[in-house]
Amino acid sequence: MSSSFKIFDIAGSAMSAQSVRLSTVASNLANADAVGADPSTVFKAHMPMFKTAPEIAGKQTPGVRVTGIAEDQTPAEKRFEPGNPIADADGYVYAPNVNVVEQMVDMISASRSYQNSVEIMNTAKELALKTLSLGS
Repeated sequence: MSSSFKIFDIAGSAMSAQSVRLSTVASNLANADAVGADPSTVFKAHMPMFKTAPEIAGKQTPGVRVTGIAEDQTPAEKRFEPGNPIADADGYVYAPNVNVVEQMVDMISASRSYQNSVEIMNTAKELALKTLSLGS
């Protein structure tokens, strides 16, 4: 592959990583209000883990890779709701450790990063097309 086209691979890997980040945020937000009777089984927020992938002897395309999804180990929030049908014997339910404000900020950041990668790809495409038109 020509080195001038690696920008498409790099921007594409960034878009893929941000897509995973957006999906993770969506999952966290969808489960933010779920409660449970046991703090060990209640939903825990998820966070994607990223790693840059440098080119090594021309064998790997540089960019960013998702290496996994980690669970936030912050304890569940304990709420006193004795009228809740799933409350434990002491009247408590446990809410996920999802901070909705942080998740919304993360969603905006991921969305902007994704859009920036789209702009990079569009600019690189325009430059490639202009370069090709110079030869004709």
